[in-house]
Amino acid sequence: MTPTPDGGAAGGADESTVMRCGELTVIGRIRSASNATFLCEAHLDGAQTHCVYKPVAGEAPLWDFPDGTLAGREYGAYLVSAALGWDIVPDTVIRDGPAGPGMVQRWVDQPGDEGDEPVGPDLVDLLPPGRIPPGYLPILQAYDYAGDEVTLVHADDGRLRRMAVFDVLINNADRKGGHILAGIDGRVYGVDHGVSLHSEDKLRTVLWGWAGKPVDDDTLEVVARLGDTLRDGDLADRLRPHITAREVAALRARVVELLDNPVMPTPDRRRPIPWPAF
Repeated sequence: MTPTPDGGAAGGADESTVMRCGELTVIGRIRSASNATFLCEAHLDGAQTHCVYKPVAGEAPLWDFPDGTLAGREYGAYLVSAALGWDIVPDTVIRDGPAGPGMVQRWVDQPGDEGDEPVGPDLVDLLPPGRIPPGYLPILQAYDYAGDEVTLVHADDGRLRRMAVFDVLINNADRKGGHILAGIDGRVYGVDHGVSLHSEDKLRTVLWGWAGKPVDDDTLEVVARLGDTLRDGDLADRLRPHITAREVAALRARVVELLDNPVMPTPDRRRPIPWPAF
């Protein structure tokens, strides 16, 4: 069997079931990742699908994230995304694999995977000064590795704006441009959330284009429902095996703060942008 063109599972079982229950076979290592990260095929009942596998055993300790595991934080970010109903984070589970327990996440197929040349700037890009197209927001001026001046920009796109709100809620410390994936399904996904959900303010992101701008009412309604789920549903209980009780409380506090002051934060903090930005 081979993957279907949209990345789904070929065969009888659905993609999510194959990823969660199928046998994982490593087909390559993703060298650009800072921790052990593998591209895998999951096989179940004649069906297969591609996924990303990050074993806990391959994690490098971080002094500022001493509690839990990076895999657990990635899963926690997925739980928040799913509770919001935005599905920013691809389907994610914690399960056993060839190198032991870890995070397994659905692979996102992108147009460039087929070798097609991109048309226009990426959703987040570096462009020459003065050549920013309509529909893009400038974030900062910098110099590239050749010493040429460039401008970091991102699209003024509602899908990214929703992701920026999500990052505020999960306190994402590492929203690089390379962690934003445009799927062939037309959706925009966020990946690599291992340094999120800390109780201290650690927001670092390339998505500062809406800094100081009000959050729209439709988004606030969704955030309010997340608060209700944290208070009355089982989300807090599902998060507690992966993050500390203090971090769960901090998540609740960020929800309340955004509802009380529905304005996007500004980058008046230490190291507001992860660097390198991609």
